[in-house]
Amino acid sequence: MPTRRSTLMGLVAAAAPYRLLAQAADEDKWIEDALLTLVFGSSVDIPPALRFLTERGRQDVVSGLIFALMFSRYDRTEILAALSDLTGETGLRSWPDWALWQEAHPEVKSHPAFYVMKRTFLMEKEPNWRPFLRPEFIADGAMDIRFEEVVWGGVHRDTIAPLDFPDLIAAGDADYLRDDDLVFGVEINGDIRAYPLRIMGWHEMFNEVIGGVPVALAYCTLCGAGILFETAVEGRDEPFVFSTSGFLYRSNKLMYDRQTESMWNQFTGKPVSGALRGSRIELTPRPVTIEPWGAWKARNPGTKVLTLSTGHAQDYGSGVVYRDYFASPGLMFPTTVDQTRLLQKDYVFGIRQFGAAKAWSLAAFEGGRVLNDRIGDMPLVLIGDAAGRTVRAYERGGIAFQKGPDQVTLIGEGQIWRMTEAGLVADNGAILPRVAGHVAYWFAWDSYLGPEAELVEG
Repeated sequence: MPTRRSTLMGLVAAAAPYRLLAQAADEDKWIEDALLTLVFGSSVDIPPALRFLTERGRQDVVSGLIFALMFSRYDRTEILAALSDLTGETGLRSWPDWALWQEAHPEVKSHPAFYVMKRTFLMEKEPNWRPFLRPEFIADGAMDIRFEEVVWGGVHRDTIAPLDFPDLIAAGDADYLRDDDLVFGVEINGDIRAYPLRIMGWHEMFNEVIGGVPVALAYCTLCGAGILFETAVEGRDEPFVFSTSGFLYRSNKLMYDRQTESMWNQFTGKPVSGALRGSRIELTPRPVTIEPWGAWKARNPGTKVLTLSTGHAQDYGSGVVYRDYFASPGLMFPTTVDQTRLLQKDYVFGIRQFGAAKAWSLAAFEGGRVLNDRIGDMPLVLIGDAAGRTVRAYERGGIAFQKGPDQVTLIGEGQIWRMTEAGLVADNGAILPRVAGHVAYWFAWDSYLGPEAELVEG
């Protein structure tokens, strides 16, 4: 730890004039030492450090105090009092309260010492985070998200191990699955596969080649979103291969690519820090369906499915992974959400294409409803089943569809159209293509897209 701390603490404890410290040429170092003391210091060192930061009277250290609220071993009541003194806010009594305050106040800029404090603490917890935490990658303005809002999720880099090209078995051999177990269903170029959520919840990512197309499924359990991305990007020699960083942003996982070790926003498919930040790369989404295994298998009898032999020792039982979180209305990590429209963990089906973003509450699909709608200028038909968390979307070319005589057909312009994973296929051979979308908790959609995105409430 810096040797200046004992000097600083001695001066503060002796009631040295704070105005003199504030005028010192090395004021930044005094502030850095005081912030580091909050997370590394003893109960003797921390009170004078808090007094120094509070009596200095500037809000640029508030982010450091909020970080200390989460990780300091010291009495939180004094840190809370310092935050109240610096901001004038009363009634905020916990780290989640202040995390929401911080999200709502991006105008409060952090002192450079905050970045040193947070980096030093995180590097001590996990040295393998070094590529993500290089000073030039986390400095003010160096990320497309605020480093102040990047949260350690409690796991280390790659602790949540992705499945790289895992083994699959025939549907008939998957006797471990119940018909009501949900799966991520994928079809590309006739290659049909199913990835049970009870397995993927432990791994949150797979890297695969399906139907000759390199893809990755990025599954954020905390925000309920499994998004299938193409990983081959124009101008790059090799497809990206992804893993889990251990960091979160607004209760959403930050993944990273193994080639450049840049961090990416799982929800948007864009790099937000590191070597690729500012590259304008955006991963292309592919259609993926959440559906009960029995229904998926009936639609796609030739499907392959993950084996339980993943090479990892996890309890892959039905309803085991994240059981308490999925059953709770609350979030594990705080983020601001407009709950006047939907509750924060209500499910939506969202599409971001055609120059627009739109979400439909899963309640809109109760009873297996068919919706003729549009996104931007693109007419769509959506077919869903709220009970199974299942929605498929297709271009409709101006045709108004209605339910067909069974669960896999629609009627439009007097014809029967068969729903496939790739598109709607008419009796006369016409095809209307599938449109990529995904299910997510409302809070994640609202947090990343906000009021500018249209919502169909159901």
